[in-house]
Amino acid sequence: MDELFPDIPITERDAPLATRMRPRTLKEYCGQDHILGPGKMLRRAIEADRISSLLLYGPPGTGKTTLAQVIAGATKSRFERLSGVESNVADIRRIVASANVRRSHSGEKTILFVDEIHRFNKAQQDVLLPEVESGVLRLIGATTQNPFFSINSALLSRSQIFELKPLPEKDLVHLIDRALGDVERGLGSRRIVIDPDAATFLAKLSDGDARKCLNALEIAALTSPTDSDDLTRIDLAAAQDSIQKKAVVYDGTGDGHYDTIRAFIKSIRGSDPDAAIYWLAKMLHVGEEIRFITRRLVISASEDIGMADSNALLVAQAAAQAVEFIGLPEANLILAHATVYLATAPKSNSCTVAIGKASQEIRDGRTLAVPTHLRDGHYKGSERLGHGKGYLYSHDFDGSYVPQAYLPEGRRYYEPTENGLEKRIKERLAHWRALFEQSQ
Repeated sequence: MDELFPDIPITERDAPLATRMRPRTLKEYCGQDHILGPGKMLRRAIEADRISSLLLYGPPGTGKTTLAQVIAGATKSRFERLSGVESNVADIRRIVASANVRRSHSGEKTILFVDEIHRFNKAQQDVLLPEVESGVLRLIGATTQNPFFSINSALLSRSQIFELKPLPEKDLVHLIDRALGDVERGLGSRRIVIDPDAATFLAKLSDGDARKCLNALEIAALTSPTDSDDLTRIDLAAAQDSIQKKAVVYDGTGDGHYDTIRAFIKSIRGSDPDAAIYWLAKMLHVGEEIRFITRRLVISASEDIGMADSNALLVAQAAAQAVEFIGLPEANLILAHATVYLATAPKSNSCTVAIGKASQEIRDGRTLAVPTHLRDGHYKGSERLGHGKGYLYSHDFDGSYVPQAYLPEGRRYYEPTENGLEKRIKERLAHWRALFEQSQ
């Protein structure tokens, strides 16, 4: 290996390709144009050395740690690093003391990078607050979880938050080409070529993860045979072997969990069975709790379909019971059945709107009293109070309907749509309401 990387220290030569190829400057940094493109606020702040505390969140391999190191280099700050998993309050206080000394003697600024900052408990996060506020430390926290779920509000209010997104395929292909051509840190000292379809395959199956992409490239380069001309060719088969099964990015308690279930429900609401089935398959693939999925199906049956097809609630409830009885893997079929039924059913949120309106009026206004004729008249002494007097029993009349007030102020909350079976309900209700108005 010495002859391949003569100018790189032994410790760096032994590091994975993704580590060796970490960008050192903003110019080398690839991706995240939405926050680092020309003229963007974060880029301007870095170039002007006006960085405040930052929270960077996004999936693995999107460049959070690298960006922190680039910022430290660009702003000529001392870079200190802690791990949210391994570090404790004593480690924080040690770095704070050193930062105070540097600021007093040389004016040098200190950037504290905390990897997986969401693993810090509240006490550890609170220790950082006064130092961040006073400017002793410029904090850069990295997390794969949405900071609004995992970071305390005081630290959030003192930090700018930037979301790093998975790298697009074109950026990953660019990183592959750069690594193959870099003699100093990459694989450029060897004669290696990669077929375009192999590069595209690695980029696609890396799920926007630069680390995963470059590490797979290194495996392919090290395991592919070299021909008589000392040329190593990475073909599609070698790329497939190097990356093997695609790992789905999914956090069971954070963004992946909530974003995917919302995409699932919104696809059902939007009557797109193909999208709904895809998000269901993703959740099943990563081991999402089945009861969580069935609960959402039952809710959606009433929230989004409602009276347009009341059978949707029966199907969802039956699915919830059936998966408990059947279990995996066959339960997938039942969930798919219920998902497609709900996605293709006619939609109405009239029940959702009705309970929302009534609940809001109760919160905002006075509570209406139960009309006397509707009150319980079965207990001793109720007649003396007039309870139940004048009540008309609906089944004593034609069609089991008689015009009668059931709210003292005659408010309306339920307005049926003309979707699915609710169209017939709308016609029936309009007839009853017309009879009531005529009786007044």
